[in-house]
Formats: sequence, C-alpha cells, structure tokens
Amino acid sequence: MKPRHHKKAPIGGLSGMMKTMPAGPAGALLAFLAAALLPLPALADGEILDIITDADTARLDAYEETRETAVAEAKAGGAPEAVAVFEEIVSRPALSFEGFDMTGDWQCRTVKAGGLAALVVYDWFRCRVGDDGSGWMLEKLSGSQRTKGRFFTDSDTRLTYLGAYFVAGDAPPPYGSGPETDQAGYAFRSGEERWRIEFPAPARESKLDILEFRRPQ
Repeated sequence: MKPRHHKKAPIGGLSGMMKTMPAGPAGALLAFLAAALLPLPALADGEILDIITDADTARLDAYEETRETAVAEAKAGGAPEAVAVFEEIVSRPALSFEGFDMTGDWQCRTVKAGGLAALVVYDWFRCRVGDDGSGWMLEKLSGSQRTKGRFFTDSDTRLTYLGAYFVAGDAPPPYGSGPETDQAGYAFRSGEERWRIEFPAPARESKLDILEFRRPQ
C-alpha cells in the first residue's frame, strides 16, 4: 500500500499552545479539546506536501518494494552474525507513537542492506532529538556520516523523516538541496526505548539504510 501524505494541523509545541489558553473552565475545555486533537506530542506540522521533493515522494512510494528487495539480499548474502541482528531489527512490531517522548539523547547505529555489500552493521554513535516548538528534530552527533532533519506525522505508528546527509566537519545543508544530500525515510517505534528510521534507496552504497536508536547504556 502506498503511503499517503496529508496536510495536518500543527501537532508540535503543545506546551506553547497551553500557555496561551484562558484560565478557568473555558481554558480547561480548550486544553481538553487540544489534547484530543493532538495525540502525538512534539511532531512537526503536517505541511509535508509543501516541503518534500518529487524524488523523495517517489522513493517513499516505492518503500515496500525497495525494502523487500533489500531484506532478501541482506539475508541471502550477509554474515550469519549480522543477519541475526538484522532479522531481529526488521521483525520488531510497529507500536503507536502516542505518549512516546522521543526527545533527548540516544545511541544510534546504521545498518546497510542490499547494494554494494549485502549487509553491514555499524557500531553505535551519538544522536539527539530536540523539540523546537514546532516539532521533533534529529541530529546525529558523532561518526563521519551525519544526518539532521525533522519528523512529520504519517500515521499513528509511522512518522516521515525528511533530513539532509552531511559529513562531520561540514555544515548540514537544508533539506531540498539536492539528491546527493536529501534523505527521506519512515520512523517506527518498537519499544519503550527503541525506534528506527528506514531509508529506502539512499544515495550511497545500499538499497535500504536503517538508523536504529536506543537510550544510552
């Protein structure tokens, strides 16, 4: 099934909205209605159609097919130890993001499936998610290959990530700078302290990149 990108009302910065609400019963009612309409905290607003490039729309439309091919190649050609790690990651259930706080420090590692090498599992690096008042924003803080970007609601169990690739030491380019740096993927929550982003057809090396997250250990 192809993903659908909807324009939504802003669902980030709920705390800022609450501060502007009147006191008393009217304020309580407005707060209740806001909470009911904003089930996912700290996400960017849904004006994704005004931002996403045609190339990334096509990549996400082909996500299921691309993922299936990459998973098959990884399982067929990867080292047994790497395949065991990979299978455990991709088999995790997609849980609801409702009530989940993504902000803070994370350990993150990249898994590359299909393409030049069947399967590569990298070591853990540092990532951080912040909330700028309009949504969750990710930045990879260590390692030679970095990413910086923002999340948008796709469904209760899936977020869309739009970001930019850059190399350590360089300034991150804005999303939309071109196919060599633009990144698009789907984020899935798999536990209280686990989630991942799957990037179909990345610009380099593989057919599917997975950026996996866990709380620092």
